[in-house]
Amino acid sequence: MLSIHRLTLRFAFAIVPVVVVILHVVGAVRLDLFDWIDNLIYDTRLRVTMPQTLDDRIVIVDIDEKSLAEVGRWPWSRNKMAALTNELFERQHAGAVGFDVVFAEPDESSGLRILQGLAGKELAHLPEFEQAVAGLAPSLDFDRQFARALDKRSVVLGHYFTADREGRMIGKLPEPVMTKADLKGVAARFVTWDGYGANLPVLMAAAGTSGSVNAITDADGVVRSVPLVSAYQDKYYASFSLAVYRALLGNTQVEPGFPSSRFLPKGYQGLESIVIRQGDVSVALPVDARAASLVPFRGPGGVRGGSFRYVSASDVLNGRLPADSLNGKVVLVGTTAPGLMDLRTTPVGAAYPGVEVHANLISGFLDGNVLSRPDYAMGYELTVALVSGLLLAALLPWLPAAMAIAFSAGLMLAVVALNFWLYVGHGLVFPLASALVMIASAFVLNMAYGYFAESRSKRELANLFGSYVPPELVDEMVKAPESYSMQAEARELTVLFCDMKGFTHLSETLSPEQLQHMLNRVFSRLTEVIRAHRGTIDKYMGDCVMAFWGAPVRSQDHALQAVVAAREMLQVLEQINTENAAQGLPAIGLGIGINTGPMYVGDMGSDIRRSYTVIGDAVNLASRLEALTRVYGVDIVVGELTRKQAHGLAWQEVDKVAVKGKDEAVTIFTPAGRADAAGQAAVQEELSVWSRVLKAYKAQDWDTCELHLMNLKRLYPHNGLYDHYASRLTQLRQQHLPADWDGVMRFTSK
Repeated sequence: MLSIHRLTLRFAFAIVPVVVVILHVVGAVRLDLFDWIDNLIYDTRLRVTMPQTLDDRIVIVDIDEKSLAEVGRWPWSRNKMAALTNELFERQHAGAVGFDVVFAEPDESSGLRILQGLAGKELAHLPEFEQAVAGLAPSLDFDRQFARALDKRSVVLGHYFTADREGRMIGKLPEPVMTKADLKGVAARFVTWDGYGANLPVLMAAAGTSGSVNAITDADGVVRSVPLVSAYQDKYYASFSLAVYRALLGNTQVEPGFPSSRFLPKGYQGLESIVIRQGDVSVALPVDARAASLVPFRGPGGVRGGSFRYVSASDVLNGRLPADSLNGKVVLVGTTAPGLMDLRTTPVGAAYPGVEVHANLISGFLDGNVLSRPDYAMGYELTVALVSGLLLAALLPWLPAAMAIAFSAGLMLAVVALNFWLYVGHGLVFPLASALVMIASAFVLNMAYGYFAESRSKRELANLFGSYVPPELVDEMVKAPESYSMQAEARELTVLFCDMKGFTHLSETLSPEQLQHMLNRVFSRLTEVIRAHRGTIDKYMGDCVMAFWGAPVRSQDHALQAVVAAREMLQVLEQINTENAAQGLPAIGLGIGINTGPMYVGDMGSDIRRSYTVIGDAVNLASRLEALTRVYGVDIVVGELTRKQAHGLAWQEVDKVAVKGKDEAVTIFTPAGRADAAGQAAVQEELSVWSRVLKAYKAQDWDTCELHLMNLKRLYPHNGLYDHYASRLTQLRQQHLPADWDGVMRFTSK
């Protein structure tokens, strides 16, 4: 279990990204990185979902390089523009025509003004010259020719707004589509301008309407949206695409669409849409907080883009286009010629024709699939951040690394899936970067804290306990490092003493180097067994190793772990003796004493040298029990509490003894094998006979005791315990025992 302190820290690490995202969303700390990632996601998603099909309802009459080569450099004279307009309506029968061009300056290419100046000054004395000029005026006034071509036709001109601080005004703007009164006091955040460049009054009067060709260029220089309505001096003017759409529908009425969403805060002032109304029929075009619409790009731009049909303006002007080729179409007159500078950077192209930006938007109006970035996007972004962040903060501290990775990845996929579903299914564009960065940051910070904090804790614990406990226990201790210290405390533990039998003979037959190598090899193998069974090495004392179970990591089955480790140590010893025999070395034996009971565990010693160890009567008894293995001829001797707690083993009672230094007698045992193991029937039979031996022994029925003992010795001739009791019976028969003899064997030496 993780500690409250560590949980709090990891929760804080997961919450930090949430707080940063909230500050970003509400605008307190605006992070450009999030906007950059959102733009990248939006652009990628747009390119992936584009239909990339031809919309044959819209045709672009292109003032291309071919047209400039045939007709002449731009700007063309207005009589040519009049001829182009007449061709589009009279022979091609276009449904609506939009000129993505601003005609702000008078056309003086005909020389009419020069002639009029001569007639009024230098040649004023020639009345016939003035009459000739007046007769030529209708044919040389190209602006009026163009105006007559525009008059009473479904035509939209272009104008542009500026924000150059000087407030320059050129030409004449159309009538606004909305006024401040139409907004009913709602303080919407329109894109606001202070100057404009519009068309000549004579042209504006004839066409009746125009639209702004301005687009919104984002901070990265990319055009993604167009303001459908822009503000100038408290009046509101339609965009070029909106004006063309209105002209196609019959110059409908434009109204502000006020929000009705329950997701918006009370008292919110903004627009939800721009409403096009014609009688009882209305169309709501969704807009964002700036009354702008995202451009639903259909595909790559240009003549080869495949989204719209391009027709060279020179082909139209020169009558090379078959009649009615544009019947009922929306015709946009624009340019792709690089020298005319009407190329934009968009999500689908770095040199995208400006006229096609408007074509895509009109196509979206006609299909009813204009993308919307609603004003409640902030609420959505905050909700996703809070829900995701709280889930991460609540769960990550508890999860292991693999599950934390899976959960974070799953949460990220869920957020992406929800965002994509809203985009594809409902045309809603919501921010995604903040949620993704927040989830990734919360995961990384949480994992980094876990890694560095746990690594540090592991190093600290390894420094304290590394030489005592196995690495896997250190890994377990790292989960709650504050729960472990060298401070002494009282606990019930199990302690083991293991001593080599025959070590004296071994030391006499081996050189010091050989003896050292032998001890190191034996201790290393025995230590591996102890650590494999979660034991803590206390110390090595000459030919003895001391270990204990249940500290520093608590264990409910420390007694069983100690006994199982002891039995495996004997198996390892057999392998060592086999290796020794192959090398001509003598065999060695082990005597193991195990006892369970209350003892003190902690860092103990002097100021010069200290160690993590155990002390207490239970420890002393374990040491005495190890010494009794030589007396009774068994390899393992355990105390009574160890036997009671080491469940699942068969036990053979050895004796009832009172060791040196203790008056209280204890019953000692040795393990006989697992009770549920195969082939234990013989063990159980042996223990049954042995119980009769002990019963007769305690009753001083020496004959019965000897009879059963002889049977056991016959079956198990190498069992040292039976030899010991046979020798003891011989001695007891020769003694006169007191009336209160209790069968306890009392030892006066260690």
